[in-house]
This record gives sequence, structure tokens and C-alpha cells, in this order.
Amino acid sequence: MRARNVALLLTAALVVYLVLLADRAVELFATGSPAGIALGVGVFVLPVLGVWIVVATWRSGLQIQRLSRRLDAEGALPDVSDLPRRPSGRVDRTAADAWFDARREELQANSEDWRAWYRLAYAYDIAGDRRRARATMRKAVELEAADR
Repeated sequence: MRARNVALLLTAALVVYLVLLADRAVELFATGSPAGIALGVGVFVLPVLGVWIVVATWRSGLQIQRLSRRLDAEGALPDVSDLPRRPSGRVDRTAADAWFDARREELQANSEDWRAWYRLAYAYDIAGDRRRARATMRKAVELEAADR
């Protein structure tokens, strides 16, 4: 199953859960008691927060997909197929670090190019640093939006 289909399926399941949770909040409001209303407010915050997270995640994913397609059309998508891999399939740490260093130097040479930021984010990802990969990819999205 393709990753997008899995994401859609999981999002649909989450939406069902959030609707059920909101329904519980409404039931708590309906009790009319101060404790029920207070609990209802607390429970209702969770679906609202959940919807915000889902929307933000999908929006980010679509923006990154747009960048990926643009790089693919330019023939400039990062290719790590030649890097050595562990038995688990992950890129070997030493090779990932070397590939990362090359992407960092590329970015230092051209810090306003969203393509360099995208490749650095990819390098962070294969090196296992997901937090920095996300932050760097956000910078690539910002620069690409200004580039259009």
C-alpha cells in the first residue's frame, strides 16, 4: 500500500475518533452540572487540537510533495541509492554523515537556494535527525514560496 493511502486511512480513523471524542464532550455539556461542563470543555479541547495537528501535518506534507515534484521535474532530487546500507536498510551512519557534510557545504555556498535547503533536510533525515530535518524543510518551503 502506498504511503499516501496509509496516511489517508490513518487520517480517516483519527477523524472518526475525534468525532466520537467531540460527541462525548457534548454529552458532558448536556449534563448541566458545573463539573460536567468543565470536563466537557477539557474533552472538547482534544478534538480541536487534533484537527489543528492533522491540518498542519497534511499541509506540510503537501508543500514538501510540491517541492519534491519540482526537484524531480528539474532532475535534481537527492539520490542516495549508491550509499552503503545496514542490514535494516538504513544508510550507514558514516556514509550518511559524509553525505550530510557535502550537503552542508553546498548550502553554505548558496544559502538562499531552497533546493540546497531541501537536500540538507534530506541529509538530516537519512542521518536520523528528524527534528532538524523538519525545521530545515520548513526553511526550504519558505524559500521556494518566495521563489515562485
